[in-house]
Amino acid sequence: MDIKQRIKDQVSGSPVVLYMKGTPQAPQCGFSALAVQVLNACGVHEFASVNVLADAEIRQGIKEYANWPTVPQLYINGEFVGGSDIMREMYQSGELQKLLESSSQKA
Repeated sequence: MDIKQRIKDQVSGSPVVLYMKGTPQAPQCGFSALAVQVLNACGVHEFASVNVLADAEIRQGIKEYANWPTVPQLYINGEFVGGSDIMREMYQSGELQKLLESSSQKA
């Protein structure tokens, strides 16, 4: 299976998917830690995560998949949302909570 198909299967396999450095329990960079904190602040404690440090193909492929140069990357209902800065801005405006509420209704 090619890398784009693997990523497509991952992002469509769960309502909320976070590509990050490390794991939610042990983030390996500040941006990944922030992304986990934002999701937790939204009441999302169970979500799929992919540790890009564990798979070089995924680490490069996810950047090409979303045409977004950095990790973390958040996907909700299969759609790319953004990185940690965008997540924080959306959280502060209340937009992220609304998006996450719609994902839990579809799950």
